[in-house]
Amino acid sequence: MTVSQSYNIFYKKSSSNSISKISSSTMLEISVIIPTFNREQELERALLSVAGQSAPCAEIIVIDDGSTDKTKEMVDLITTEQNLPLRYFYQQNRGVSAARNAGIRKSRYPIIAFLDSDDHFHKKKLGLQYKGLIENSAFLISHTREKWLRRGNHLNQKKKHQPGNGDIFSHCLKICAVGMSTVMVRRELFDLVGYFNEKYHCCEDYDLWLRTSCRFPFLLINEALTVKEGGREDQLSQKYRVGMDKFRIAAMENLLRSDYLSEKQRQITLQEFRKKCNIYGNGCLKHGKIAEGNQYLNMAGLALKTL
Repeated sequence: MTVSQSYNIFYKKSSSNSISKISSSTMLEISVIIPTFNREQELERALLSVAGQSAPCAEIIVIDDGSTDKTKEMVDLITTEQNLPLRYFYQQNRGVSAARNAGIRKSRYPIIAFLDSDDHFHKKKLGLQYKGLIENSAFLISHTREKWLRRGNHLNQKKKHQPGNGDIFSHCLKICAVGMSTVMVRRELFDLVGYFNEKYHCCEDYDLWLRTSCRFPFLLINEALTVKEGGREDQLSQKYRVGMDKFRIAAMENLLRSDYLSEKQRQITLQEFRKKCNIYGNGCLKHGKIAEGNQYLNMAGLALKTL
């Protein structure tokens, strides 16, 4: 299935009328941040999905993290053709965390939505989610359900992948429980929990959701409003598919050293920390990384003594 085909399948009709109070002429005070690196075609689809929103955003920020393809030329062309409120910034390759952080700092509006360049939005995504945040002013962060595709084919989600509402901290400990492209936040959240950790090559979203969910509830918009595309070798989840728990362990270790956690949260974090250290340590031993394996098994043992 081509990029344009998967885009057309998802956008040719809408399933919800609950956004009737937000018309297509209403510009939402949202900055949509899209980091990208050498994804000219996928980025075009992502931008078209933002351009096709039933309630338009105030600005789109593309952070080009050192692309060497024709990303800039495509962005210039689609900006003109679609009359998009798009701001393009190029930086030397520093990773997705640095790109997102740059987008946050350059954003001009109080609400921020994220879209990875290989994903795309349902046409009512921004309007429905913005409406949810406005009507639920106690929430600083919102996410939605998502549709999964792998090489253009629908992929069923397991029960453990179903997103939650409210206190989702325990869910976030086990897996990355929040889809990056489903997220919409009030920008003041970053003043409270910090930005994406630029030292992490992957699992930077897992780290941020931990720092957030231990302190704040998540508002779930219970519709699949984002399409997550998978199955390509250039994706971080593929590049770092061996050893991802190493980054998650580091995120939990940093959290345990903070003063954010309640005693109950601390105990369940230690339990998950111990579990992941055992899994990663035994995996290292299996592949002949004896010193590293023993290091993580010792960390698991120390966590057990602390429980």
